[in-house]
Amino acid sequence: MTDFKTLQLLDRFRLLFVKTGIDYDMMRKILHIKLTMDERKVPTIFNQNKKKEDQKYGYIKSLWIYVLFGLVLIPLMGFGQNFLFQMSIAYAMIIFLIMTSLISDFSSVLLDVRDKSILSTKPISARTINAAKFMHIFIYLTYLTMALTAIPLVVSLFTQGIVFFILTGLEILLINLLIVAFTAILYIAILRFFDGEKLKDMINYVQIALSLMLMIGYQVLIRSFEFVNLDMVVSFHWWSLFLIPMWFAAPYELVLHGDTSLLTVIYSILALIMPIISIWVYIKLIPTFERNLQKLLSTSKSKKEKNNRLKTFLLTLVCRTHEERAFYRFATLMMKQEREFKLKVYPSLGFSFIIPFIFMFTFSRSEEIDYASSFGYLHIYFSMMIIPSAVLLLGHSAKYKAAWIYKTLPIKDYTHLQKGSLKAFLIKLYSPLFLVLSIVFNYIYGIRIIPDLLVVLVTSWLFTVICFVTMSNKIPFTKPYDEVGDAQGWKVFLLFIPLGMLAELHYLIASQVTFGSTVYLMMLFFINIVVWKVAFRSSK
Repeated sequence: MTDFKTLQLLDRFRLLFVKTGIDYDMMRKILHIKLTMDERKVPTIFNQNKKKEDQKYGYIKSLWIYVLFGLVLIPLMGFGQNFLFQMSIAYAMIIFLIMTSLISDFSSVLLDVRDKSILSTKPISARTINAAKFMHIFIYLTYLTMALTAIPLVVSLFTQGIVFFILTGLEILLINLLIVAFTAILYIAILRFFDGEKLKDMINYVQIALSLMLMIGYQVLIRSFEFVNLDMVVSFHWWSLFLIPMWFAAPYELVLHGDTSLLTVIYSILALIMPIISIWVYIKLIPTFERNLQKLLSTSKSKKEKNNRLKTFLLTLVCRTHEERAFYRFATLMMKQEREFKLKVYPSLGFSFIIPFIFMFTFSRSEEIDYASSFGYLHIYFSMMIIPSAVLLLGHSAKYKAAWIYKTLPIKDYTHLQKGSLKAFLIKLYSPLFLVLSIVFNYIYGIRIIPDLLVVLVTSWLFTVICFVTMSNKIPFTKPYDEVGDAQGWKVFLLFIPLGMLAELHYLIASQVTFGSTVYLMMLFFINIVVWKVAFRSSK
């Protein structure tokens, strides 16, 4: 069995662990097993379309994305002397990325109940088990932090000096301690008042937010440098005491600039003592934490949905048969409850909401836009970028083995299941997104664009069928996510071509034909009726 270099490095601190009453040999064995198991694990935000044979050392291989984000820190850490301002921004970015990564990728370590059920039955002290858990997290946070800050630190060594370099290294260590303890205390508070399912949902939402922020973050960062002035003066307010990044930025002013003002000293003291206090609080709360972790083994009872006559009537209009309505409800529950589906689709859903504004903002910067006559509202077509990947993922499920239930049902073809699932996606996921976008675009461009927005909505129905036929998913929720391969990914990419053609056709008709949008809307409506019938007749 191969040894890990991180454990060989940890051996040099063996005496430190022994003096604190930890069985170092046992802790090392536990860590070795955990690290071996982690070789096959891929982090959340990169767990997309990965084959099992490619997942070894997945975490280490995925750190390149943090290296890229670390390049943004170079101007803040490597140049300029306004440390309170520059390092507050730098540490805000570092804390955000590390904490969201900790919640998304290492929650399974902090919330591991197997240690309680397996290791606690052996002659191993609780202190040793907790030390192994903490070091397991700390090893990976060290990898992440080095990937994020290594290049900016090397640059700062030559531009800011050795004192800045050492101070930054110490502060990053304190930040990691604070983040681990704060996250654990946050979980303790949640488990104190809520059940395990609520915590799992919250973790899932953080994973979705992390994926979304990494997708759109570079857009914000690029634009932020246009109005950031590194020479600006930071003014203190009473609420500044709650800004954690400023705690860790203040020691630079104290050590390098000799600023001994009261607030600078207070911030510097907070940066030193708060990580130590948080770790002490976490250690004291560990017994309570271990007891509450048992809630993760329980599942909350699903709430029965109340029968709403208006919903039932509207559903009857959308889904004409009993079978289609049943599968519509089934697909709705799957999209709502399956965490893997939400983790893969919801970030793209959020990106589809953001990207129309990104393009609209980009094109409106270079010239003055007359919103009363502009066709900029057609950027709303970018919201349809979610449709190909969502239609593709409707054919997959983490519980795909349960698809045998379809064979037990008296169903000769799966047309109703396919139509019900697609309509559930359009109504439950895409339509709310489109509705909010439409309200905003109506406010910007005026009510004159209402016929055009209706054209876009009906076009989304047509585009959904095109995606379904291209993806050739015969039965929804019947394939594992591992089968979402590169071939299907190319189909998603190629489907942007007909989407662009539909948007261009809309522009030509709206700009060249009087009342063109209204006429085009009626044509599209009847085309949809025909296409939906033909597409699902051929799929029997």
